[in-house]
Amino acid sequence: MLLVALTGNVASGKSRVADLFRRWGATIIDADALVRELQAPGSPVFAAITARFGPAVVRPDGTLDRDRLRALMLSDPDARSALNAIVHPAVERLTREHIAAARHRGDRIVVCDIPLLFEVRDPGRFDAVVLVDAPEAIRLTRLQTTRGLSEVEARHLMALQLPAAAKRAWRGGPGNRSPFVIENDGDLPTLERRARAVWDELERLAAAQT
Repeated sequence: MLLVALTGNVASGKSRVADLFRRWGATIIDADALVRELQAPGSPVFAAITARFGPAVVRPDGTLDRDRLRALMLSDPDARSALNAIVHPAVERLTREHIAAARHRGDRIVVCDIPLLFEVRDPGRFDAVVLVDAPEAIRLTRLQTTRGLSEVEARHLMALQLPAAAKRAWRGGPGNRSPFVIENDGDLPTLERRARAVWDELERLAAAQT
């Protein structure tokens, strides 16, 4: 089984690439989806978050107010650290369970979609790392138009992640490889063509394992 990490700074287009990889046969383990699962009302993570931040982060329907949590993370480093300490270990445990299940099934290529791979996880544990990248100006515009953030909010959110240049320069994992980089600075057909070229390389690596 080839274990791949897919990452990219906010608004880079990583989710589109994940959809393409899924279409081409990958098993996708989506960290954001795991977070939503773990934060469901009644879960231990939900209880820990509400114990730490109080009822202000709960909506009238009993679910977490993600907009309020995001505002807290942007404005308060201590709150951000506290939330990360609650969520990230639980996500890591659940990710490992999904990886083990995929390995047991005999899945060929498993892609872990991890937005904060370089910030909070170990990229060296994966057989390959795929980085989706786009110019800062494009990402800024996407955050404002698709997520409705102000420019200040968007820039603050972008600043919470390591610069893409540092991620591009990373070397590690089997063979001390650099990440596969998919540039997302054009239209969707261009992105699909570039993603397909990387997928073909992942297929080659998976074949080499057998």
